[in-house]
Amino acid sequence: MGNEADAIVSAIIAKWCAGFATLDAAALSSLYARNAFFFGSNPKLYRGRDGVAEYFNGLPRWRRPSATFSEVHAAQAGPDLINMAATITFDLAGERDDLVVKMSWVIIREDDDWKIVNHHASAKAPLI
Repeated sequence: MGNEADAIVSAIIAKWCAGFATLDAAALSSLYARNAFFFGSNPKLYRGRDGVAEYFNGLPRWRRPSATFSEVHAAQAGPDLINMAATITFDLAGERDDLVVKMSWVIIREDDDWKIVNHHASAKAPLI
């Protein structure tokens, strides 16, 4: 795993966490590619930046949401492609139990910037 992939992923995570802390759908959706696919915490597939904004605008308005990424793995899969996998712990300040999810992103170079083109969250708890 190259330092460049780590740096790119770290920068996106920092922006993502900042946007999540205020549930800023515009800031969050700007991190995604035009043709993004997004599976979040409900069964619906959201598509594109408008879909990502719809997802974040539809979340409860928690007072102090925060997200902490751990076990982050990044790999350059091609010149314009990065794979990322992590665990995210969502702390919702007691308004609901903390939520721990597995997250994977596929990040592409789009318009000379790095954007998330595939976002998939799933339960950390084993299914089988």
